[in-house]
Amino acid sequence: MTEAMDRSGYEAIGEEMRRLALLAGAETLKFFGDADLAVEAKADDSPVSAADHAADKIIAEGLIAAFPDIPTVTEERAESHNLDHAARFFLVDPLDGTKEFITGRGEYTVNIALIEHGEPVMGVVFAPALKRLFWTPDPDFAVEESGEIALEKIGETTHLRVREADDAALGVVASKSHRDQATDDYIARYDVADFKSAGSSLKFCLVASGEADLYPRLGRTMEWDTAAAHAVLRAAGGRVDVFSSNGGSGGPLTYGKPGFENPHFLAYAPSVTLSVAEPAEA
Repeated sequence: MTEAMDRSGYEAIGEEMRRLALLAGAETLKFFGDADLAVEAKADDSPVSAADHAADKIIAEGLIAAFPDIPTVTEERAESHNLDHAARFFLVDPLDGTKEFITGRGEYTVNIALIEHGEPVMGVVFAPALKRLFWTPDPDFAVEESGEIALEKIGETTHLRVREADDAALGVVASKSHRDQATDDYIARYDVADFKSAGSSLKFCLVASGEADLYPRLGRTMEWDTAAAHAVLRAAGGRVDVFSSNGGSGGPLTYGKPGFENPHFLAYAPSVTLSVAEPAEA
């Protein structure tokens, strides 16, 4: 068992994760909009760019230097994926939303999470092009930092809390690049008053900030895609649960699974009444 960490330990981790996310985000902006950006296809045919690698170097080397006793797993370092049942580890997606990044859309994010016993307890989600920064100063408190976001000091923050949902007029957010018919069919079960499309892990943060109530994901994701934003939503009072076969909750989404692949999931404010399908008659 990993020893429990006191609050000052979490605060130090949160501040360093924030610092590294800002440094990595600034690095990605050097590549943003570059028509000659070097892009390659990974084994799963997803794109990876020079910006991904540059951000990964900053974050991974920074975490390893600052917290050598906590393993660091990043999307871009295959050798880090051989995690052997670590109770506490960092989980990093240095640039989530590479498709958005390549096409010049600003809805990409830098993501750093701390996982403890399968649960994302700390997270930083930074959208450099949008100048939006969501993070957890401690495991039970999530904020959005606004104004002039600077390395030197923490700026003005807004405490994030999920809103009280109205089932008769829900706000739903879904993927801009990965929508499918199954997702549309599920969303159609609800009375939707406001629908947003967003890229990358920002969808979780829109629920955390009260700009949406429900984000269903019925497609493939990896743990590094979701962990940091899951931590933010969790600290804001939200939930991320495995999508069950009837459309309801299959229990909390956990981390450190073999292969780091997620099942389908629902991210939502707890006040949302999930639409559960009636069992088929025999």
